[in-house]
Amino acid sequence: MKPTIRTAWARLWSRLSSCFSLAIALSAFGTGAAAQGTLDIAFHYGAKPPVDALQAFDAAVVEPDSGFDPRTANTPHTAWFAYVSVGEVLPSRGYFKDIPASWLKGNNDAWQARVVDQAADGWAEFYVEKVIKPLWDRGYRGFFLDTLDSYHLIAKTDAERTRQEAGMVKVLRAVKARYPEAKLVFNRGFEILPQVHDLAYAVVFESLFRGWDQAGTRFTEVSDKDREWLLNQARIVREQYRLPVVSIDYCPPFDRKCARDTARRISALGITPYVTDPGLQTVGIGRVEVMPRRVLVVQESQSDVVIDDTAGVRFVSMPLNYLGYRVEFAETRDPLPEIGPDRYAGVVVWLNGNVTKDPGRFFSWVEKRIAQGVPVVFLNDFGAQVGGALARMLSLKPVKGRVSGPVQIVSQDAMMGFETPVAPDRTEAISVQVPDTAGARSLLRLKSGTLTYDAAAIMPWGGYVMGPYAVRENTATNQDRWVVEPLKFLTEALRLPRMPVPDTTTESGRRLLTIHIDGDGFASKAEIPGGGYSGEVLFREIFDRYKLPMTMSVIEGEVGKSGMYPKLAPELEPIARKIFAQPYVEVASHTYSHPFEWTRTVQPQQSNARFAEGDDDYHLAIPGYRLSLEREIGGSIDYINRVLAPPGKPVKMLLWPGDCQAPPEALKLTDKAGVLNMNGGDTMITRSNPSWTAVAPLGIHKAENTFQVFATNQNENIYTNLWHGPFYGFERVIETYELTDKPYRFKPVNIYYHSYSGTKAASLRALRKVYDYVLTQPLMPIHSTDYVRKVLDWQNMAVARELGDGTDGAPPNGAWVIRGDGNLRNLRWTGEGKPDVASARGVTGSSPAPGGGVYVQLSGGDARFTTAAAPSAVVPEIAEANGLVRDWKRDGGVTRFTFGGYFKPFFRLANAGQCSVTIDGKPVTGVRDRNTLRFDLPAVTDPINVKQPVEVRCAG
Repeated sequence: MKPTIRTAWARLWSRLSSCFSLAIALSAFGTGAAAQGTLDIAFHYGAKPPVDALQAFDAAVVEPDSGFDPRTANTPHTAWFAYVSVGEVLPSRGYFKDIPASWLKGNNDAWQARVVDQAADGWAEFYVEKVIKPLWDRGYRGFFLDTLDSYHLIAKTDAERTRQEAGMVKVLRAVKARYPEAKLVFNRGFEILPQVHDLAYAVVFESLFRGWDQAGTRFTEVSDKDREWLLNQARIVREQYRLPVVSIDYCPPFDRKCARDTARRISALGITPYVTDPGLQTVGIGRVEVMPRRVLVVQESQSDVVIDDTAGVRFVSMPLNYLGYRVEFAETRDPLPEIGPDRYAGVVVWLNGNVTKDPGRFFSWVEKRIAQGVPVVFLNDFGAQVGGALARMLSLKPVKGRVSGPVQIVSQDAMMGFETPVAPDRTEAISVQVPDTAGARSLLRLKSGTLTYDAAAIMPWGGYVMGPYAVRENTATNQDRWVVEPLKFLTEALRLPRMPVPDTTTESGRRLLTIHIDGDGFASKAEIPGGGYSGEVLFREIFDRYKLPMTMSVIEGEVGKSGMYPKLAPELEPIARKIFAQPYVEVASHTYSHPFEWTRTVQPQQSNARFAEGDDDYHLAIPGYRLSLEREIGGSIDYINRVLAPPGKPVKMLLWPGDCQAPPEALKLTDKAGVLNMNGGDTMITRSNPSWTAVAPLGIHKAENTFQVFATNQNENIYTNLWHGPFYGFERVIETYELTDKPYRFKPVNIYYHSYSGTKAASLRALRKVYDYVLTQPLMPIHSTDYVRKVLDWQNMAVARELGDGTDGAPPNGAWVIRGDGNLRNLRWTGEGKPDVASARGVTGSSPAPGGGVYVQLSGGDARFTTAAAPSAVVPEIAEANGLVRDWKRDGGVTRFTFGGYFKPFFRLANAGQCSVTIDGKPVTGVRDRNTLRFDLPAVTDPINVKQPVEVRCAG
């Protein structure tokens, strides 16, 4: 069993009515004790600590046996602490077998643990070597010391207690002697604090208001007497030892009202709260409450359909991404995950008929989610006939009637008929209506014959849209259309709260621009005057003419000596080297043999002969080659790094070729190679196909904890009818740019094409038209790897809110707290007001967002802000920037930040008319531009690492 914090002392001394539990964290690592103050702290003892949510806190304590590796957590603003027990040991611990039996002097039966004799000769040395050292070697630099009171179970006299306390002091001093920079957080230890308070970083106790009785398996209310005793101890710790104090209290799992009320009561007494479940398995509430940013999409896919082609990816994911939610997937036929409202904002079920495998298990799972308060949405089908127990579970009213004749629309909500009119289909009739109760309303009521039914509705548990009334697929034009407006429906049905939404489209008021080229056709000759290979033409006509940041890839099997054209390699490789050497070019691989169908790389359905050499309908027909994923990915990357890339400029990205439906096995190999991955997705919205169904999500979470990042729009191959013409067709990508910008900005701008676009006059003219167009737009050019890192940061970014004031379990209403790794620096806010930059941390300004609201501009991965109709003070802000604004800090009348950009960088300062500005320590004068001061700077090749310091000094 996974232990919670426990203490025998509490029972023996009758000071608390509950067993002890854990949680503490620190805002930063220092060299001594933490200064007294407020720390936002969390703890989680689950098998898989939710790193994305826990990073909203300054620190988190985790169970080290969970396998979590703090070295891999890209959380620069959160410290990770290992739970360690001092006074007791569980037999399940790896070091238990090495403890001499003579050291085990008693039992804690409530937790099936053995009590260790702290005075045993050699125990201190053993503890450092066997308990602390392995965790230190794994990257932990902080330790939560539990069971500091368990010696009371074996020490029955004052002399025995004194002896045990002396032994424990020796253990703690031994830890600090071996690891002077280790941060030690005490679980109580009030008796020994006078001797070792200088070793402590903070002190935690349990149950100021609400506790948990492990023996009686019940929640308890703490008495006034016990609370006053704890508060007196807290005053001593804070006032005499100047240490932070934390109280851990308990509420039933997923009872957010109880947790909020309890946390507010603790905060009102000046103590840092953390309120969670007794098992420490959920994300609790402290001074902040983390907003759940995950939605689970449940489907029942056909065995021959890859996840990329499912409705959950094609239709559901993009609207959820836009609303700020990371999408994960599950199949009805598989064991379904145990999820709760602490991390998941909802469940969306998309079914195309009845659940085929163990439907009872599936609906029991749904019922449990509803009972826990996780909103559930059904799209297309309920997965069974709605009647009896299922109707009762869903609070739907079964109705009788017979379907006959045409279907009439009785009533229709404004969100229905969004991209195409409602087209009633009597074959999709369901015999239910919504009840006349609070929280239930029909979105589409239909009648056929004597049956009147609700085909779509909002319900207290979520909502549903049945049959062809969610998405109408395969219309007369062979296109798909949303019938229900997905943003409005999902927001209402999932009861999504208004929050700052992480946004990958924009930064510092400018829409992002990326350019990447798939290597296909690098060996093709141009059909234009002057000829040459496509790469030569593109370099001359496009790359070196515009000099915009771009990612270039090649296919080794097309360019290298071991490929299809070994005799051309002496001509092709120098062209690739010349392109890769340009300062504005980022190096990428497009694999070795360009697999066309990725499922066949890992799932041979026919005979092995289909994978033999020369299988040119599966990958490029390279003589003597039999496909190997290692060769495709790691091998091609190694070739480019050895033969083509300049020194110190290795491959950073793999661009998926073919159908781009990369399997988890391939995705894991990109991680192994240390490169990012991108491509796939089918964003192809145009004026002839103006549907949100043609806008792809950010990517796909696939099996084995892998993630594929999609290209933001499709390439010229699609716009030219698979390169059958018209060859100027890529100019229509401008329509895609416009339709993914308004009415809502779904995507950044991406110029994505192949090397063969350099072979025809028409395709070159189209490229010039697209490049010239983007240069007229307010865009910020960045590299594709910058974009991919933003998407990955988006996946894990924590959005939290300080509880603020409130009663009766009111939702949090305080300042917003944002945590990420610093790559994503843009939020979208559609609530009232704008961010108050004067009182904010890490916020540089705001700018209007298409569709309403504002973008909140960040300078890194740590921000805190409130919104207001008017600013609390007038201070300098970034009105717009074509470059990276980071490290924003304000000290009185001085604002400092760093800046750098790839292409024609500048920034505009608002509210700086009476301020002096220096860049790199040199005074500069801005140019007045739209009531702001504009400052233009030289471009830099690597603004990620090359930062130009800016200081804005204002009088008064």
